[in-house]
Amino acid sequence: MKKVKFTFPTDLIKEPLIYQLGQQFSLVTNIRRADVRPDVGWVVLEIEGSDEEIELGLNWIGRHGVRVDPVGGDIIEG
Repeated sequence: MKKVKFTFPTDLIKEPLIYQLGQQFSLVTNIRRADVRPDVGWVVLEIEGSDEEIELGLNWIGRHGVRVDPVGGDIIEG
């Protein structure tokens, strides 16, 4: 499992990229926190799958223009 934060630019906020990530790769996504506004959106999520599938999926979503950052610690708090 990997914990990451996706930051979506304005033009991608309404795109179902997290859904597509789970469909195109053998991954299960679990959204832990999110904040979506008209101009920017971010999502902290857990991604489960093989290391290879996770790497492929994160590269894929990054190529679509989503910023991907690692998350450490307890992501439910504050």
